[in-house]
Amino acid sequence: MTDINIVRYNVSNYRAWNQFVAKAKNATFLFQRDFMDYHKDRFQDFSLLIYKKNKLVAVLPANTLGDEIYSHQGLTYGGLVFQKEIKFENVFAIFKELLKYLNSIGFKSLVLKQMPAIYTGVFTEEIDYLMFVLKAELLRKDTLSVINLKGEQLKISNNRLEGGYRRGVKHHLDVKEEDDFELFWNSILIKNLKDKHHTKPVHGLEEIRLLKKRFPKNIRQFNVYDDEQIVAGTTVFETEFVAHSQYISGNENKNTQGHLDFLHHHLIKNVFKDKAYFDFGTSNENNGLHINKRPSILERRVWGGQNGNARFL
Repeated sequence: MTDINIVRYNVSNYRAWNQFVAKAKNATFLFQRDFMDYHKDRFQDFSLLIYKKNKLVAVLPANTLGDEIYSHQGLTYGGLVFQKEIKFENVFAIFKELLKYLNSIGFKSLVLKQMPAIYTGVFTEEIDYLMFVLKAELLRKDTLSVINLKGEQLKISNNRLEGGYRRGVKHHLDVKEEDDFELFWNSILIKNLKDKHHTKPVHGLEEIRLLKKRFPKNIRQFNVYDDEQIVAGTTVFETEFVAHSQYISGNENKNTQGHLDFLHHHLIKNVFKDKAYFDFGTSNENNGLHINKRPSILERRVWGGQNGNARFL
């Protein structure tokens, strides 16, 4: 008889869940219930708490779609979240019982969207090994454009980054951190996403405002101004080790006047210089099979960005 017990999340577990995530070995604020539940109307939540000898040792942020369970489709990354200093044999036992549990209640498959390694400060490859042993199917693999801020001194391309930064200085650009998102959303972001990519932000204006209210230290907005006129901006999700640009956008003069170069020079050299990584996000299409043809990944490489991976299993 196993000493592992699996319980489906409900509101009575709110405090226990959040306290566990705050101290887990591989978690960020995205796994806090106040973040996960902002769009709970879009997903059928099926998050799980996993106990060993009545002690909470793991959680799984998850939702269901038909007879499949995902970790979690409303989050940038997911996967099993473990307590610190958990032993591999316990990870193995937990995963075995999780699969047995899901099978017993009728689920046909489990889709894990693994957290990129840059977001944790410890070794967290246990599940990857178990996926190999189980011959799990790799459904998708995305590339991340990342700058290692703690590695060798940042190498900058003179013909782009420094040139763009100097153009920004010449045009007397100014970077300001803002408490609200309306100006960036309505003047820059929504229009650009609609015109260039026929889409819209994942977060509506009121949603990002709500998340900012709930996580004021983790969600930050930086705008670039030219003579008090907004010309570019970025929304940054800040975690312990990583500053991630969730949204980056500028007006039609962003290249000629160096708006984005000036902005990121300020963020990388000043605001987030003590982080381990600066993450520009993914540049993939067609379920990760292609790198998009937009200049975004080329621009990120100019900044010294390296490529990492995000895996869907």
